[in-house]
Parts: sequence; C-alpha cells; structure tokens
Amino acid sequence: MFHTSGSRRFAAILFGAVATLSFDAFAGEGVEITRSDNTLLITVNDQIFSRYHYQRVSRPFLWPVFGPGETPMTRDWPMHEGVNDEKDHPHHRSLWFAHGEINGVDFWSESANAGSTVHEEFVEVKSGREHGVIKSRNKLVAKDGKLIATDLRTIRIYNTSPHRMMDYDVTIFASEGDLVFGDTKEGTMAIRVAPTMRLKGKVAEGHIVNSEGVTDGATWGKRAKWCDYYGPVNGKIVGVAIFDAPRNPRHPTWWHVRDYGLFAANPFGQHDFEKKEKGIGDLQVKQGESVTFRYRFFFHEGTAAEADIEARYQEYAAGK
Repeated sequence: MFHTSGSRRFAAILFGAVATLSFDAFAGEGVEITRSDNTLLITVNDQIFSRYHYQRVSRPFLWPVFGPGETPMTRDWPMHEGVNDEKDHPHHRSLWFAHGEINGVDFWSESANAGSTVHEEFVEVKSGREHGVIKSRNKLVAKDGKLIATDLRTIRIYNTSPHRMMDYDVTIFASEGDLVFGDTKEGTMAIRVAPTMRLKGKVAEGHIVNSEGVTDGATWGKRAKWCDYYGPVNGKIVGVAIFDAPRNPRHPTWWHVRDYGLFAANPFGQHDFEKKEKGIGDLQVKQGESVTFRYRFFFHEGTAAEADIEARYQEYAAGK
C-alpha cells in the first residue's frame, strides 16, 4: 500500500497521489504497483520508478521515469514544466509505444487527424518480490471513431539494484481486418531522454552507442541489437539501453535515435533510414492474426561500456 515516507512522500507531493488502491496486495521489499488518480504508481523497494498513465490521454505512457538512485531519466514536458526542457514534439511523452502509420492512420503524433490508443481494461496488475506486472488491453481508434486494431501490452518491472530494468511487450491483433504497418520513421518503441543526456542543446552532454560500435549521430537509421543513450543527470553519468528481442520481426531493428533526445526502436522505416523505395518497409498482418514486439529497457549508472551493456543484452537474449 501507499506509505508517506521516503520517496513515496516525494511522489505524493510532486505528483498528487492522495488515495491508492492496490490491485494485488503486497507488503515488503520488491515491486509494488498501486492505483492513484487514474494512474498506476510503480515503486521498487520503496523508491519510485514510474507512473503508468492510461486515462484521458492520446496513448498510454510512463512518466516520470526514474533510474538508479531515483535519477530522472526522461523529459518532463509537456506533462510538467521541467528545467531546461526543449518544448518540441509534444507527442514525445516520456516513454511510450506507438507507430505513425497503421492502415493509413497516424498513431504516433497528436495532430488534428491522429488516431488514439484507448485503454480498455487491465488484465493483470500484480506486485511481487521479484517483479511486478501491468497487463492491459487497448483499442487503436481512428479520428473518426473507427476501430483499427486491438492490442495486449505486458509491462514487467524487475526488482534490481542499483539499475532498473523493465520489459515492454506489445501484441497487436488484426481483429478488424488486414493491417499494414506503414514504412515510416515515425515510431515505435520510444523514450525521450532527460535534457542533459542529449547530444544537442544548451545543456546537452550525452552520447549514443549501439551494439555495432556506431556512435552518436551516426546511429540514426542504423540496425543494431541494442542501442544506449547516456549522459550526466544531477551530477552523475546515467544511461538507458533498449534491447531488441532476437525473435522480434526484422531483428536487428533500425533505430530512430536523434541528437535532441528522441530514442526509438523502429522495425518499419526502411524508406527513411536506408533511402529505399517507399513502402518496402511495410509490414502486413492478415485478419485474425497478430504480431508481437518485445523490448527491454535497462537504466544504468555510468557509460554503456561501464555498465557492460553487451553482456546485459546477451542475458536478455538468453531469456534471463
């Protein structure tokens, strides 16, 4: 349950947590998930990790996201006026999953004609000593109200220290007819990193590296098993790696990773990334079938080399 000590007092004051209801009661060390003000509060060993926002939003997202030592890992804007935040791309809401073209509908941006990912129900919300789980069903709805597809999302948060670790799996069902995921760079499994972690900007001191040894701006549009974005936050070096599961479609994925802080795995945008014929990156899913995307987020201290991200990826690839 919710306590008013330590990091949870901080969470209550800063983010307006008043009354909470635990879906699956749990006491003691581990991952605890409680409900508050139309969000789910996630803590690891009594330290806040994140909040899952799912009501009255264009799509579900996690914000804020805290790494080792409760270090803020993502941009606050537009949810909150953060220090040194660049006010660009308002659809970059901390940590989220979305794609810019599904059957011609834009689920990535928040433009006037964009679609929405609508929370339908929680299948499971569970706390535990080793990990916690948030499993939900969602509807992908066009601007005109037409149902395009449905999905099942499973977020698993692990009790690890000092690093933080989370798996984010999404299965999209062609429940309403055939689906085509369009060939566009606008997507897909994404995070917008903290301002000081960026490569570009007035307070930017960060770096990017991928599994193939490519660094910084050259990582954009390249294929890799993993990619890592790291830099200083509150006086110490921290980073976040995203791992592309070996069984994902088109593994190793392409990376839509920008010098201004956008960091996304995108298995579709070959036209943009490799300057190939438009549509070559389209992915089709027949009616009644589904496609699953699996990723791991690893929030760590130090640089990618110091955190031995390759070894951590191999553990993930081995099913650990």
